[in-house]
Amino acid sequence: MMPTIETCYLSNYTQLDNALNRIKEFDWIIFTSRNGIIAFFHRMNDLKISISVLENCQLCALGKDSESLFSFSGKVDLIPKESSPTGIVAELRKMSQIHEKKLLVPAPEVVDLPEPNVIPNLITDLENLGINVTRVPTYITRSIDKNIYSIELDLIRQGKIDVIAFSSTAEIESFLRMVNSPRDYRDCTIACFGPYTTANAEKLGVEVSIVSTDYSSFAGFAEAIARFFVV
Repeated sequence: MMPTIETCYLSNYTQLDNALNRIKEFDWIIFTSRNGIIAFFHRMNDLKISISVLENCQLCALGKDSESLFSFSGKVDLIPKESSPTGIVAELRKMSQIHEKKLLVPAPEVVDLPEPNVIPNLITDLENLGINVTRVPTYITRSIDKNIYSIELDLIRQGKIDVIAFSSTAEIESFLRMVNSPRDYRDCTIACFGPYTTANAEKLGVEVSIVSTDYSSFAGFAEAIARFFVV
């Protein structure tokens, strides 16, 4: 394992606390990651805000993240058929009067890295439906110091690592800062968790050989990697 990013607590909770203290104003809360779910409900607990305030608010999560959401809230109102922000927009588009709703999107605050386009694109797409959207930072995503990975990076350069598997664009951005050039990982097969991470990888100049078609869980990702080598 060689994580290239880490998630941390916020240094400033002002925006999140403000949203939590007026949570009853929102019709929907849209979670895009398990980290966002965990951080959101932990902060609710810190502030001693009862789960009952979500009684009239509908909750959305992607794929297996819905299990985490259910464990905290006791309900999940929407699990998009496609486990992606695009899938969220597609499902909400089908709902009558959705343009009259207020949505809260708990999201990461990206530090020391360019912010991937995933959340900004989601916000834009939701607003294009006429929805009133509030984005709120819930946790921090930041790069990890490459100096702790001298051994791992040497193994990559020596071609002794068969596969580098990325589950997010931020992981790729941070990894590319750790290497000197594509020559460093030219002997490695690159795998990406779904088509959206793949598209962003290719924009960054990374050639992707394995793409999981089932990206509702990491089990689908592991199966895609296994199938690649069986074939």
